[in-house]
Amino acid sequence: MKTDLFHSDLAHEPVSRRTVVLGLMGLASLAGVFKLADYQIINAGTYRKRADDRRVSSQTLYAKRGTIYDRNGNVLAASAECRNVYANPKLIKDLDDAVAALVEVLVLDEQEVREKLERDTTFVYLKRQVDMDVVEELSNREIAGIEFEQAIKRVYPYGNLASQIIGVVNTDNKGVSGLEAYYDDVLSGVNGSLVRERARDGSFIAGGAYERVEAQDGTDIILTIDANIQAAAEEAMAQAVQDMSASYGSACVTDPRTGEILACCSNPTYDQTDLANTSAEDMNLRVVTDSYEPGSVFKALVCGMAIDLGLVTPDTTFEVPAKIEVGDYMVGDSDHRDYGMTMTVREIMRRSSNTGMVLVGRKIGAENFAKYLDTYCIGELSGVDFPGESTGTVRELEDWDGSSLGSMSFGQGIAVSPIEVMRAVGAIANKGVMRTPHFLQAKGGENVAWDEEVRVISEEAASEVTSMMVTVVDEGTGEDGQVEGYDVAGKTGTAQRASESGGYAEGIYMASFMGFAPATDPRVQVYVTLDKTPQGSSAAAIPFQRIMSSALSTLHVPKTR
Repeated sequence: MKTDLFHSDLAHEPVSRRTVVLGLMGLASLAGVFKLADYQIINAGTYRKRADDRRVSSQTLYAKRGTIYDRNGNVLAASAECRNVYANPKLIKDLDDAVAALVEVLVLDEQEVREKLERDTTFVYLKRQVDMDVVEELSNREIAGIEFEQAIKRVYPYGNLASQIIGVVNTDNKGVSGLEAYYDDVLSGVNGSLVRERARDGSFIAGGAYERVEAQDGTDIILTIDANIQAAAEEAMAQAVQDMSASYGSACVTDPRTGEILACCSNPTYDQTDLANTSAEDMNLRVVTDSYEPGSVFKALVCGMAIDLGLVTPDTTFEVPAKIEVGDYMVGDSDHRDYGMTMTVREIMRRSSNTGMVLVGRKIGAENFAKYLDTYCIGELSGVDFPGESTGTVRELEDWDGSSLGSMSFGQGIAVSPIEVMRAVGAIANKGVMRTPHFLQAKGGENVAWDEEVRVISEEAASEVTSMMVTVVDEGTGEDGQVEGYDVAGKTGTAQRASESGGYAEGIYMASFMGFAPATDPRVQVYVTLDKTPQGSSAAAIPFQRIMSSALSTLHVPKTR
């Protein structure tokens, strides 16, 4: 009982002030210990970083991207020193004077500049990648609070020549299109850094912390492109698109012996220094990124199949009707004749007879035709060193319908990129051996080895197809592709364009011309396409002739006639 009374008395005894104070002091000490541990042990790295961020300025020192040369050592794209102009608004002494100078020298919007200089911050970009002469002019104004950051920009000595091939880099010096993107890991190098200590107002502290890590510049590359041939191709295609009322036009020039691309372009094109006024589709190198029904150019490959199989020779004859059934359609020739003819395979090629080629295709047969599509690598990536290649639409044999074999025999019912067709026909030019088309010749001073030769048809078959293609240019549908002094092998193409409502559109074509010269020992192969033009294949023969003539002259290829 006494024990209970004792505990009851203690429970009601008031706590002394001294006990309360000591308790609070203990709790405060414990909290202090925990806070100190948090600062010095648990989250020490986080707090240290926050402090450093407030007092330390870190800038990127951009590496110079590698220079891009053409095959003759001409500079197509190089890196130049420039500066990013920024402000520390807290250091601006005379706002109106600063705004006036920046608007005048940097050609900026006055309202935008004033808004930036009135911000509650110690750093704001005003303009990036400013040329050094402009930087010097602004620096001479000695405006407090205006600073300059090292930067690199791309310059193009030949203007927008080959812009679709070269591509562009962003403000962080990274390639985002074309070869700038494809070979970014080679060209970009390794950025450095500059770390300096700042005061609370953002100004740099004299004698403060300073650390500089130098950038490692990128590697130079040499392209297979010839600037002179490239210029001739771009000029010819610009003129052809205008004259033939085409929506687009493309040209590709290669050396079929090696696969080296000497020139490549699409029109319309764009200016890398004026991206604000550039359409995204004009940046596409359509030879690689787009796919089309190749039309009658494909007939050269079909004849190569039939001859390689030993089924026909150039002199094999067919009884060619005026029209022939292909699936649910009746197919005729462009001459609109209403009578049948006896034609050799050479004559079928010379006239570019659709009905005749359907008969050749039937002689090959579906299984062999599909096998040779694989042999020519149709429907596969060509291996070209360029981003965004299209593989087109090539159906597997089991998916063919009643019209597939017939329509593909004259280049319809199948869609492929021009670079695929270029590679396949290049095998005919190169005595039956196919090479990978490519832009890169050397990097870092060392030549790049490309793939081994791949034979797709026999040398004899390639020679016979070449002979028929010479006939096409000498006295057939490709006469407008003749080049004085040279024997040219070529094939025309006029493919119908699909209609948005289904089927094919009336009076709208994809006109094309593929050829190589000299025919017996080709040094140059040219493929021209004009998309959505009301003209036939002769429209493409004109720019083909101009480009081929220029390329043969530029390369000093001896005449053969």
